Amino acid sequence: MPITVLDTCSAMRRILLAPAADRVDLLRSMLEPIKGMYRYHPGEIDLVAAHLQQSGFPIDRDEERCLDALETLETAGAWKRMQRAVDDALAVLLEATPGLEVPDITVLFVLGDPADEHFMGPCQGVTGFGGISGQIMITFWPFPENVERLESTAVHELHHNLRFGPGGVVWDPATVTVGEHIVSEGLADALARRLYGDEIGHTRIGVPHLRDDEVFAKVLTGLDVTGMENFTAWVHGDPSAERFGLPPVGLPMGAGYAAGTRLVDTYLAATGQTAAQALRADSAEIIAATLRNG
Repeated sequence: MPITVLDTCSAMRRILLAPAADRVDLLRSMLEPIKGMYRYHPGEIDLVAAHLQQSGFPIDRDEERCLDALETLETAGAWKRMQRAVDDALAVLLEATPGLEVPDITVLFVLGDPADEHFMGPCQGVTGFGGISGQIMITFWPFPENVERLESTAVHELHHNLRFGPGGVVWDPATVTVGEHIVSEGLADALARRLYGDEIGHTRIGVPHLRDDEVFAKVLTGLDVTGMENFTAWVHGDPSAERFGLPPVGLPMGAGYAAGTRLVDTYLAATGQTAAQALRADSAEIIAATLRNG
């Protein structure tokens, strides 16, 4: 099976119910399958420390709150729904992109930290990372709006994994631009919207700014910015930049996602392509389509 959504439900329950002294080793064992996500990280990565730094569920408090959240996800059939979603999306992408090379992909779905104000507030209880080929990690809190979007969240990250996968768009840290990142978010949402509709296909943090012309115009001024340390403010917005000690640029949370949607929608309308066919469309061409039209 090319894509495997790991059974982290059982593993997380085991961790949360274990004696405190055993939890670190149990958590490290659960995280081991996505160690490859950090293959470009300088030096040895401490998987447990990375988990906690990235708003992953705590192992020294809030056990009952996390166990209740886990039960909510299990009742919702979260893991089966995500597996079905990525399998269905892969079939659509393979049909639209003959010869697409698909690596074995591991999906790690974990609870977030309910006491992390940035994760629960500005991030609305969801973060995802799918940019490293073969590895996807989704950190999640089961707010009702997020549970409704389980499938589209998984498909969004799958799109990143295949856009930047073998034979795809090269993400060169030395030359990659804000524009490339923003376009990738717009394309990933476009596929999720194609499969699940506009109401739940959009990444939630971008929705408030979809029709904000001022925000869109501001994002356009940053498309050529390079240096990945600068991307957070332009793509995710000032709240995330400030969380990580990075300089703000005057943009609200999710601004880059909203702008990416507008860029991609203009391109798809101009070319007649589907979201699936545009999996690896050139970001410069997508941006140019908008600039030509306005």
